[in-house]
Amino acid sequence: MDNVSKKRRSEIMRNVKSTNTKPEIIVRKYLFANGLRFRLHNKKLVGKPDITLKKYNTIVFVNGCFWHGHSKCKIYTMPKSNVKFWNSKIETNIERDKGNIRELKRLGWKI
Repeated sequence: MDNVSKKRRSEIMRNVKSTNTKPEIIVRKYLFANGLRFRLHNKKLVGKPDITLKKYNTIVFVNGCFWHGHSKCKIYTMPKSNVKFWNSKIETNIERDKGNIRELKRLGWKI
């Protein structure tokens, strides 16, 4: 059972960002401070990688533990409500990630 109303849950989920998250910004600042230049969210590549280092033919994904199903991570927890939906959603994300990585590697990118 959810602890908040449907309206409040909708507001919370609406505020979940997909780009420019705190972890992503931390990684970008680190790379930039160390002299690496990059492009963000390249729409021409499958999966729109968070960071593309074209000079090094390298892609960096900054994946959140929840959305990408990092079940071995101590931060990751599966919601207790609507479990069937969330299992399906996260499994789909994991499979899509695997397919995107496979395709990018086929194109010669290092992940």
